[in-house]
Amino acid sequence: MDTDGTRDAHNTHATPLPRPAGPVEGAVMPPMPTMPPGAPPRPDGSTFLTWLRAPRPQAAPGVWRLGHRPRPEREPERIPTRQLLSGALIAFLVGWLVWSLLWNGYLGTWWVLPLDLFTPDSWREGNDRVGNAFLWYGYYTVIALAILFVVGRLGRWGEVWRRFGPPAWQPSEPTAEPPPTPGQDPAEFPHLRAAGAGAAAERLAAEARAGVMRDVDHARIDRAWQGVRSGRHSLAAFTGAVLKDGSAACLHPSGERDLPARHARHDLLTGQVRLGTTADDPRNPYHYRGAGLGLGPDLLGTSLLAVGPAGSGKTGGVIRPLAESLCLHALAGQAAVVVVGAAGAGLGPAESYDVVVRIGHTDSVYDLDLYGGTTDPDEAAAILAEALVGDLADPHPGSDSRRSTTVLAQLLGPFHAVHGRFPSVPELRGLLDGAPGPLAALRKALTDTGQEPLLRELDARERQVAHPGDVGTVLADRIALLDRPAFAPFFDTSGRTRPFSLKALDHPVRVRVDLPQRGHADASRILARLVLAQFTAAVTAREDRSLFACLLLDDASGVVTPEAVRGIQRLRSAGAGAVLTLRTLDDAPRPLRGPLLGAIGCRMALSGLTPWDGQDFAEVWGKEWTETRDVTDRQIIAETPAGKAVHMLRRVITGQAPTARAVTVRQVERERWSASELAHAVPAGHAVLSLTSVRGEHAPPLLVDLRG
Repeated sequence: MDTDGTRDAHNTHATPLPRPAGPVEGAVMPPMPTMPPGAPPRPDGSTFLTWLRAPRPQAAPGVWRLGHRPRPEREPERIPTRQLLSGALIAFLVGWLVWSLLWNGYLGTWWVLPLDLFTPDSWREGNDRVGNAFLWYGYYTVIALAILFVVGRLGRWGEVWRRFGPPAWQPSEPTAEPPPTPGQDPAEFPHLRAAGAGAAAERLAAEARAGVMRDVDHARIDRAWQGVRSGRHSLAAFTGAVLKDGSAACLHPSGERDLPARHARHDLLTGQVRLGTTADDPRNPYHYRGAGLGLGPDLLGTSLLAVGPAGSGKTGGVIRPLAESLCLHALAGQAAVVVVGAAGAGLGPAESYDVVVRIGHTDSVYDLDLYGGTTDPDEAAAILAEALVGDLADPHPGSDSRRSTTVLAQLLGPFHAVHGRFPSVPELRGLLDGAPGPLAALRKALTDTGQEPLLRELDARERQVAHPGDVGTVLADRIALLDRPAFAPFFDTSGRTRPFSLKALDHPVRVRVDLPQRGHADASRILARLVLAQFTAAVTAREDRSLFACLLLDDASGVVTPEAVRGIQRLRSAGAGAVLTLRTLDDAPRPLRGPLLGAIGCRMALSGLTPWDGQDFAEVWGKEWTETRDVTDRQIIAETPAGKAVHMLRRVITGQAPTARAVTVRQVERERWSASELAHAVPAGHAVLSLTSVRGEHAPPLLVDLRG
């Protein structure tokens, strides 16, 4: 561009400056830029390699392992400052007194006996004054150092130095880890080289050093390698894919290698997401205090229940980070996740999911399969009965909804046999209402197709309609909640829409289901029960259970039913888990609270809990043996005139009567966290969390800062 011409065009009075004919003598030319101005710096892989090589020691359940520095199981005894300093001073004075007594001969000359026994007389009695001085004063120095060593140990001078000396003036820096050897460097992929995939290891190591590889890529390739080791994939196919695409090999079907944004801290090498920090509180075990709290599939496989009022951090502090972590695991081919919550609840952007079902919104791309993708009328009837009237069943653990299942099966079986599909919501409502028109049309179709056995099912249904206690009436009232104009485009069974079925959990899929809670609260609870029932039925029927499946249900009010509790109990053995949140345990029937807390391995009580909710948590967490100290002060009565005078003087100086203190130490059994403590002693933004891993490891209730 002609800059002079541009200047003249904008300012006709400007005079162009003269340009030098050549480089100015003595001037230094600037270096040639390596990239365009404003371009981001090129990655060098140092950040990824640092993350990959960071220490991850084995730790207790729930401890954030990335960079964790283990602590002792028991808290070391910390001496009070006053007692420590006074003891150090007294020890110094005692050492000084002993040395003075030895030096001045008040204790005799026995302490020089070793010098007389182990040295020649010529050394001690010679004319060499320098040698004699060196011998005797060297021996005196040894004795003095021995006295200093003894009194230093007795006075804990080392503790004084560590607590008040230069080591305490500056914060301790973590020691640098030694560089790993080539055979143990994870950035060189030694396990691939050992298995004969050296070329693939070289390609991956080069991309890791160049900064091309990400943590999701590493986890995805590791998942693919596990498939090679288990025999699902061949070594040649794995090597060919890596040599062709490098760190982008074995991509997720969506083609994405990361989420649009991350709001939590993740470590895909251990599978953990950091939720907060374990508080430095005496009620927490010492080896947990100050450690990060990390949850992963090993803990979510026993399911998680979080209870707390609105605004306590259930969605933003628990559900959102877990959903983000599981979406990353899905991109790595390690998990399948279904997140269910109200529309606009802040469960992550739509770009983070493969399927977003927005029930009640006309612009929703996907529909929800009302029958869970099954073609078995009995299975479809069981799932639908649980969704419609599961909360109306007897809440005791032994009850179920078999009558409702039978009623639905009597209609779904004949309808599917005639039409090759299940009825839509309006068609099912008409059949449950017992109107003569739909039942007569179904009977005629069965007669025309020769389905005689299914006619008996329809006859039984027509006989039950005439009874006053027919369950079909209740089912018709509940299905009518879904037969609304807002839901008219949804739950279609004719094939015109794209219904999503939870049968797809055999693949690493990311799903978000938005419930229409505003104006349709009852319908939202039905749909939440429907998704939970379909989830438990789908994951327990999977063949490949190495793919972790998890359901995150934000606000599980009205979802806790006897069948739901039984389904959650089966998830652990199926390689799956569920995360439920409740505002209060009153949202679950009273007879089901104990079985629910017993079926779930990880239990979280957030701040603001009510005392009666805290009582349920206190009972399930049980009691522990603890040491109590009872201190009793007994007044001392003087009998002599001198003693009375001393006591009077002491009372005048201190203002208190002379007492003798008696301390009684006992072992008592007390609740780990009482209901009153859970209701009033948990600070805002904190929670009390107990953990159980799929391997059976336990962590006691921990006070956790969810904001840390």
